[in-house]
Amino acid sequence: MARQIVECIPNFSEARRPEIVQAIAASVSSIQGVQILDQHSDLDHNRTVITFVGPKEAVEAAAYQSIETAARLIDLNQHTGEHPRIGAADVVPFVPISGVTMEECIEMAHRLAKRVASQLNIPVYLYEEAAQNPDRKNLENIRKGQYEGLKEEILTNPNRKPDYGPAELGPAGATVIGARNPLIAFNVYLTSDDVEIAQKIARTIRFSTGGLRFVKAMGVLVDGRAQVSMNLTHFRKTPLAQVVEMIRREAQRYGVAIHHSELVGLIPQEALEDAAVWYLQLDQFEKNQILENRLADLAIESASVAAPEPSFIDELASASPTPGGGSASAYAGAMAAALVCMVARVTLGKKKYAEVEAEMLQTIETASALQAHLQECVAQDSAAFEAFIHARRLPKDTPEQEAIRLQAISVATYQAASVPLDVAENSLKVLKLAQAVARKGNLNAVSDAASAAALAQAAIIGAGHNVRINLIGLESEEQAAGMLQRLQEIETAQIEIHSTIPTIIKERSQ
Repeated sequence: MARQIVECIPNFSEARRPEIVQAIAASVSSIQGVQILDQHSDLDHNRTVITFVGPKEAVEAAAYQSIETAARLIDLNQHTGEHPRIGAADVVPFVPISGVTMEECIEMAHRLAKRVASQLNIPVYLYEEAAQNPDRKNLENIRKGQYEGLKEEILTNPNRKPDYGPAELGPAGATVIGARNPLIAFNVYLTSDDVEIAQKIARTIRFSTGGLRFVKAMGVLVDGRAQVSMNLTHFRKTPLAQVVEMIRREAQRYGVAIHHSELVGLIPQEALEDAAVWYLQLDQFEKNQILENRLADLAIESASVAAPEPSFIDELASASPTPGGGSASAYAGAMAAALVCMVARVTLGKKKYAEVEAEMLQTIETASALQAHLQECVAQDSAAFEAFIHARRLPKDTPEQEAIRLQAISVATYQAASVPLDVAENSLKVLKLAQAVARKGNLNAVSDAASAAALAQAAIIGAGHNVRINLIGLESEEQAAGMLQRLQEIETAQIEIHSTIPTIIKERSQ
């Protein structure tokens, strides 16, 4: 099975204050499993593009953290730059790279959009493959008028109402979130300071004004030189070399030439190979003639026989106290949610289940969000335990130190009980979804729905044990009583819901 990799390339409206760019990048790096591949800041555009990759859940979490950080630190009312923008975190696209489908990236975009709108109170527009409105598929349609224009229109124009969030812009503006295929951000500089020439060339080559099908372009002035700034949205159908040569030809009409070009962020190797083949006219070229490609093939072959990295199960079996039972319970809840998603997905597209298709789509969205949250709880439970141990080891030589130590222990104990209670609460939601897909989902996957219910039940029971053991050390009797009462309500509901599963399975199997 291919390793699951999603790419995210958020654009932020800041480049001139390095401390803010660094804070945004740090918020991305703070999420385990995410790797930043590239960071590009343009002072004239006053814009930074960060490219990072990782598994779905980690990338989605990192995207949220970066949006939250940008919204807190960037005020669009004080922002100026050559590049169009409507938000502090201006555009956040997800790109499927390996082991992930476009449909899953669309689901990620919708989940993130809802979270940003509800938790950060930021208007969110969906674009490209995630667009709910055909007119919003193209990013330039959403960014029309930029921040200043949208700030006025969003209040009165129904067509500018966001997909999620308030119809009002704050200092962080709005954010555009979507899913798309790999894109090449590419700029060509001319031997001229006449920006009108760049604008005329951009008008000729971009698709929206009669140019090349998969080219978006605009003319701007950067560092005193005219620039044709582009996004190439499908390099296989509109090759890079074709774009460059068309710009070269158009530039000659105005008595100028190409000075140099610039790549923003990353580019697929295939695009450069295609350009090299085109310019060198290597008609009989094969990709395995590239030395690095052959070496990469050998590395993959060697890696396939190498010892795998320790898995979560291996870590669970180690002598380390973390991860422990709380993390295992969260993991079980996440697996239950994943199984619910699977049952719902194998139900979609079947004529026999057409009447429940809308319900299954909603189930996928809800279960995916629960899966992501419970996977975050795996690490949160370990972190809570480690914080408790750290608090216990604080110095206590003076009354002041002892007071600080006791306060830290109290806070850590509450957190150590809160995380598994949260796991139990969300696993109950998963159990309800498992019950629903067992009743209405694809009959061929009814045993998978039952397995999801069993895992959700185990998650609740395991989490309950961890809540109770931590409540013993909680100083506030009122807090402890409230948490225990909520846990008991969850456990009672769990028993009632899970007891229906055998009957549902028997009835549907007859």
